[in-house]
Amino acid sequence: MSVPLFANDLLLFAHIVDAGSFTRASDMTGLPKSTLSRRLSDLESQLGERLLQRSTRRLVLTEFGETVLESARNLVDEVEAVAAFAAHRQVTPQGTLRVSLPPEYRELSLVEFLSEFSKRYPLVRLELDLSARRVDLLADRFDVAIRAASHLPDDSTLVARHITTFYNGLYASPSYLRQHGVPTEPADLLGHTGLVLVTSGGDHQLWRLTCGSERWEGLPANILAANSLGLQQALAVEGMGIVGLSTRFAEPLVAQGQLTRVLPEWKLPSTPIWCVTAGRKLLPQRTIAFIEMFKETLQDRHGASSERK
Repeated sequence: MSVPLFANDLLLFAHIVDAGSFTRASDMTGLPKSTLSRRLSDLESQLGERLLQRSTRRLVLTEFGETVLESARNLVDEVEAVAAFAAHRQVTPQGTLRVSLPPEYRELSLVEFLSEFSKRYPLVRLELDLSARRVDLLADRFDVAIRAASHLPDDSTLVARHITTFYNGLYASPSYLRQHGVPTEPADLLGHTGLVLVTSGGDHQLWRLTCGSERWEGLPANILAANSLGLQQALAVEGMGIVGLSTRFAEPLVAQGQLTRVLPEWKLPSTPIWCVTAGRKLLPQRTIAFIEMFKETLQDRHGASSERK
């Protein structure tokens, strides 16, 4: 048995299964369908059992094929790790970088960051997915995912790098506060209009406030709910109500006189920001460059707020 040829055929077997057909596998590998079919038959002959049941419409894994597929995919991972190692050695970041971000970044300062990144690394082609869904980095072939969460689920295949922490509070426009009054304690919030986020589960996100050892939890009786933080921020600027924002996004508007901190001694829960990557692979320079610049951007004077105290 020729080990190099055997290994190559295992790689082709994994590509055929992932592609779902010989036609798509041919497009993926650049090999003719006849070659792929012959190589798969050779592999089955060497192993002594069928891996796939073929029909004109689809390919179906045999029980033996399902077992072998796991080893074949591990081999693909190792080959990709070697390719990633080669990319890691490149001095100039280049190639396609696929990034998953929360939808809020579409509305809150992402354009400025992307413009600067593209100027700094013109050979990197960015592909962005902005949605609330939690992507599968390996299956969906993302290089990095930006996630905002207090805790991330355990996953031995992923590595999470803590980038910064957003510190959050309540804000309203000066015109709203002049018209409706300034709350002096959390209970006063019940008589105001709250611009409230809708969670992925469809619930209204409660305001959980702390001031030292004191706690308060609740929402105003009158709320305007949406699943867009950018929209809620814009509505607050227009005097539509009180909104929970990170100091990162609110402080520039406070400096411009468009928003005012409400109950400044009381804080909403902080939000850690993470960059998550596939842990079993060395990171190419383009991924490293993105993470470092993203960290640099978020840890500027707005991100490094006095709220840490």
